[in-house]
Amino acid sequence: MAKDAAGRLVSRIGTIFPSSRTLVTLPGIHATQRIAYVNEINATRMKNGIPPLSEEDEMQEWQESVDLIMDPEIILIRPDPEKMDLAFEADELLQELVSKPKIKFLHVRDEKVRQAIKRRGETWRIALLPRSPAEMKRMITSSIVPIGGQSIYYYSRDVGTRFVTYQQFCELGLLPDNELQSHLIEIKDFSGRYNRMGHPEVSFFASGQKFGHPNFIACNPSQPPPGGIRFCYETLKRAFYDAVRADIREDNADYPEWRNMMFAALIGQSGEALAEDVILGLSSEFFMQIEWLPGGRIEEGELIFDTVFDELDMNPGSPELQALCDERAKGFIFNFLREFSDIEYINIGRVIGSMSSRPSNTGRRLVYVAEVKERLAEKPVVRILRIQKWGIREHLDEGKDLLPAIMEAAEYTEYILDRRLGCRQFGMNLPPRITTRQIGEHYHGARYDGQPIWSTYFERNYVSGLATDKIPRARFQNITYSLKFAQLLGQAAAPNIVVGRLNLQDAVLFDDGDEILIEDEDGLPKEIIVSDHTGTFTDYRAPLESFAAAYANPILRRLPFFPYPEDVVEAYMSAFIEHFLHMKQDYERRKRAFDTLFKHRYRDEKGSFAYRWEQVLARLNRTDAVSLAEAIRKHFPF
Repeated sequence: MAKDAAGRLVSRIGTIFPSSRTLVTLPGIHATQRIAYVNEINATRMKNGIPPLSEEDEMQEWQESVDLIMDPEIILIRPDPEKMDLAFEADELLQELVSKPKIKFLHVRDEKVRQAIKRRGETWRIALLPRSPAEMKRMITSSIVPIGGQSIYYYSRDVGTRFVTYQQFCELGLLPDNELQSHLIEIKDFSGRYNRMGHPEVSFFASGQKFGHPNFIACNPSQPPPGGIRFCYETLKRAFYDAVRADIREDNADYPEWRNMMFAALIGQSGEALAEDVILGLSSEFFMQIEWLPGGRIEEGELIFDTVFDELDMNPGSPELQALCDERAKGFIFNFLREFSDIEYINIGRVIGSMSSRPSNTGRRLVYVAEVKERLAEKPVVRILRIQKWGIREHLDEGKDLLPAIMEAAEYTEYILDRRLGCRQFGMNLPPRITTRQIGEHYHGARYDGQPIWSTYFERNYVSGLATDKIPRARFQNITYSLKFAQLLGQAAAPNIVVGRLNLQDAVLFDDGDEILIEDEDGLPKEIIVSDHTGTFTDYRAPLESFAAAYANPILRRLPFFPYPEDVVEAYMSAFIEHFLHMKQDYERRKRAFDTLFKHRYRDEKGSFAYRWEQVLARLNRTDAVSLAEAIRKHFPF
């Protein structure tokens, strides 16, 4: 990780030989580093009177090495999928030089690589690629490397190819003749070589098949034509110019087309665009939203916690290690080990962004993702873990004594579960199963500092689908898709309005990230599942007609995308009325079942759930479905 006077890394690549604990960082390419290593071995052998390695032995030494790429802050291991044990040996050696969080793995799009890392419980060590324009730009500008001369190549850490752009090639013309010739010879030699992954060492960006190594053979810079090296260079530059599209000839990371093309080249075209949805099959709502955490791996049924926790013990003041080593991850893992009998691996991730568009409220809003694989199971299961918003910690923060904090946290757990049962009674399509669990934490505050406390969380299976507010507009161009979507959304809207689902700012919560659309085999809408019933029973007094505008909005804001908007509105409203009437009829038919469902709960007109339930039932009973529907309809332009 040594840097020059300008703050740039002296070498951007390395080759490590685990068997001899040797790391080579000489500037050049991985092949020249392996040659240098073998030459060093042979020089030592000759000095000691031992014959040099045979060609077969040299090849063996080459094959027992691991490629490294050095970024400014991290080291990237590029493993051979067939030799993951070798890659892990290299990883353990590197940890003697740098902190474990600074070492990541490439090639995880390869199934063998990905599974080997996941089995170690180390999904957090996968090197995910940037996706925002700013991050892509930083990656591109930091990828420029030399071979033996100046830094003129954009280096792909994934495939090992160095790309020469037309602009970089033009800038070689500013060099003296001798330096120009050296660079042209370098480009000629390395553009004709392939690395051990089968990719060219040097390639010419955006030139297709129109310009490449054959041009350097025809105009050999080692033996310039009569016109000299300048004539050779100008001939090559003209051919390169003709091969590249006009708007791509200038290096401009601010120009989206050039930036996207270069980014695709650096990640190997389709490349390692590895996001959470690739790792676990999660939908795009989780893209770049999960921070994977250290946990542990399981060997012969025994849990071995990640060694990064040992680093934290030795460096307790490190902000980076404190942020990475989440105490809750250990608690989740312990709970899974108690539940599952034969676990192969567990990976825990922390959701770092909100999945919905609503503003954040007070209380704790922590969500985790867990991937759990049993040995005999064909596939791992993915669970969503949501920490209870108001727990013991939050009540202690309010200055309450420990016992009242414990009691109020337990009451809030019951309140959440009662709300879920109430929603299901009205036919809201929720995940079929939710489990309440607890993990131990340590409280840190003015009072009770260091006190062990319990934190409640809710665990459910991941709902695989697409959040309704994130459905691509293009899908609505299909009229069949649009009508089915509108029908399902209308069905979901009916129980949502009945249970008064609002946030603390009195804004309706609907179609904002919690409603998950499931598509059928033909890619058409099949059902909508409400993944989280946050905000239900917040309002239990206002007339339902007062929310009409909010329930017209999900269709109203999409009207420009529908080919037949009037038909879509009709499908939405018909489904809404039908489901609303069904709820009313169900209540009238089984009135006692509804009225007595929460009779055993504490009733308080200040807002206990039993009282809210009474009020919601009374409001449903007095609401006229036709009048409510008309109140919603009047917000549409036709």
